[in-house]
Amino acid sequence: MAKLAGKIAVITGGNSGMGLATAKRFVAEGAYVFITGRRQSELDAAVKEIGRNVTGVQGDVAKMADLDRLYATVKREKGRIDILFANAGVGETTPLGSISEEHFDKIFDINVKGVLFTVQKALPLFADGGSIILNASVAASSGVAGFSVYSASKAAVRSFARCWTSDLKQRKIRVNAISPGPIETPIFDTMGLTADQIAEFKKSFVNTVPLGRIGESEEIASAALFLASDDSSYITGIELFVDGGLAQV
Repeated sequence: MAKLAGKIAVITGGNSGMGLATAKRFVAEGAYVFITGRRQSELDAAVKEIGRNVTGVQGDVAKMADLDRLYATVKREKGRIDILFANAGVGETTPLGSISEEHFDKIFDINVKGVLFTVQKALPLFADGGSIILNASVAASSGVAGFSVYSASKAAVRSFARCWTSDLKQRKIRVNAISPGPIETPIFDTMGLTADQIAEFKKSFVNTVPLGRIGESEEIASAALFLASDDSSYITGIELFVDGGLAQV
């Protein structure tokens, strides 16, 4: 039997990378999925690629009106949420001494404020006993030069998973965080690096990952499926590292 048969899922940032791979996996396992993305053309392409049991809602998680429109659509079409993957995020490198207010606001607006209100605004529609999954990062547990703002934002996400586990325990809603290591996704192209710098950045990761490679989005999707399904029915408040061992040894 499909692991998510009859479930209603919302995935932010579902138009590419880890979010898109997870949306495909959830649909394959029987869920109906709502995905978001900031760029309509990419969102439309993702909906076409998924092919069935999916609705795309254009929006930016840092904008409250966009989140309201997302959940109004979910309420109108399905009436409830069983699974939420708060996946949308952004990463940019800026070393201490060059950090601007604009850089800080952009990272925290999307990665922290966006995650907070993605979850909070979903709660009136959330089914008791549901599953909330937050996309954190190994960066929250490491000290990589140039990533202080990004790392701090992901540490906040990890803290959210702990606190919200306590906040939502009466409703039996499980809250867990996935912390990916280096994953082959379009996020590398948003970091403000040149192609050569990206290649060098990936190489530096490979050299420190015990499994000796960059991860794939589908491997994050497998972890998200585990946390979304009854396979993890006695798991809440955890940080599940999907990092090839990077932060573990």
